[in-house]
Amino acid sequence: MSKEILVLPGDGIGPEIIEQAVRVLEHLREKAGLDVTISQALVGGAAYDETGHPLPDTTLAQARQADAILLGAVGGPEYESVERELRPERALLGLRSELQLFSNLRPALMYPALTDSSSLKAEVVSGLDIMIVRELTGGIYFGTPRGIRTLDNGQREGFNTLVYNEAEIERIARSAFDIAMKRDKRLCSVDKANVLEVSELWREVVNRVGKQYPQVELSHMYVDNAAMQLVREPKQFDVIVTQNMFGDILSDEAAMLTGSIGMLPSASLDAQGKGMYEPIHGSAPDIAGQGVANPLATILSVAMLLRYSLDEAGFANRIEQAVETVLDGGLRTPDISDNGETIGTNAMGDAVIERLLLTS
Repeated sequence: MSKEILVLPGDGIGPEIIEQAVRVLEHLREKAGLDVTISQALVGGAAYDETGHPLPDTTLAQARQADAILLGAVGGPEYESVERELRPERALLGLRSELQLFSNLRPALMYPALTDSSSLKAEVVSGLDIMIVRELTGGIYFGTPRGIRTLDNGQREGFNTLVYNEAEIERIARSAFDIAMKRDKRLCSVDKANVLEVSELWREVVNRVGKQYPQVELSHMYVDNAAMQLVREPKQFDVIVTQNMFGDILSDEAAMLTGSIGMLPSASLDAQGKGMYEPIHGSAPDIAGQGVANPLATILSVAMLLRYSLDEAGFANRIEQAVETVLDGGLRTPDISDNGETIGTNAMGDAVIERLLLTS
């Protein structure tokens, strides 16, 4: 039975990189027998411009119906003056919340050909392979009460609420333990239990779940130390699980260990494995329309989509192998070039499809 993929190009470089990812999907469908249908919808600033809302009801309905969602990027400086609830980024929060995409997987993988692109020494990052599992629908980004209020003394005060219940912690812990079981069976839970009651509960629940996974070596680390250790000795980590805001920060730090944030995909999954897949680099409005954006993170997001939501590991492996071969051949977009010789977005897409043709 054909699986439905909803494509949300979004803003900035989103349409450019999504175009290349869709080309990869269409190639696999037409030449290799991948049984999928592909539809598109508006999201983010593009949706706001067209409909007055960053997440139209029609887009949300299509997202509910789809088996998986492929997102480009949202946002741009032209929307900074828009009312907060109507800014493009609210579409992401809305999709995550409405679809209960609570488990965010962010790999940080060092390709051998890009070792010299990292800002760290080669011996520190060579062979790096980390999976960060970030809780995505709770924590301070969603907690209430929140807002800006005026105090009795006339000063304004901003406030947000960091809150997690046991069920939320348990389900993200199980997700992380399950992933660790498929990798090197090492899980580090990152919190701030020395000062936050929420983290005390987090650690207690993670320990409780961990007893059901005796094969997994569980450790705990405070978030400030984890940030330091990711730079000092990143290969000590296999899987990291943490709350929403900590994961947001640490995953971007881990991304730069690999040389470019333009190389890394991500997955956001619900309890049944349905997911939304996107590069982690954002809309990059400064280079939008120039044809120089790196599409590889989006193409690798397609690989994650095929593996985690469509159970098509074979096709996923072929995409990942094609990307690695292209990099081994020396092809580079500007963000991963160290010698000034670069190709553009379309040419990089062409190169990946050419490698796929050789393995069809």
